[in-house]
Amino acid sequence: MIKIIVLILPIMVAIAAPSPYDQGKKLYFSKGCNGCHGVSASGTNIYPSLAYRRKAFLTYRLKQLRSKQGNTQLAQMMIPFAMGLNDSQIDALTTFLSEYHENSKEKYSPDDSNTGDGSS
Repeated sequence: MIKIIVLILPIMVAIAAPSPYDQGKKLYFSKGCNGCHGVSASGTNIYPSLAYRRKAFLTYRLKQLRSKQGNTQLAQMMIPFAMGLNDSQIDALTTFLSEYHENSKEKYSPDDSNTGDGSS
């Protein structure tokens, strides 16, 4: 009986563990990335889109920022966020962003859009 449990337990743990994509999604929202980069990671007026970017590029940039290397004012704003990430969190976050496949119909909420024909 113990042999069966020893064989089945690792499989059950692997099945129950969240995927790197799901871990990255959780990190994206819990760390507040959505505040600047948007709910769908598509960027905002001044902050860049992160969704669908190459994983290698995102990993490189986050590790660079984690080591306090930012060459623009916007990049320097990211340093405190990146410093709090370990390698496995960076892996999960970049997996989420590079493989982004959430169902979002609109970039912005309909409440944020202007109405009217624009002729006034």
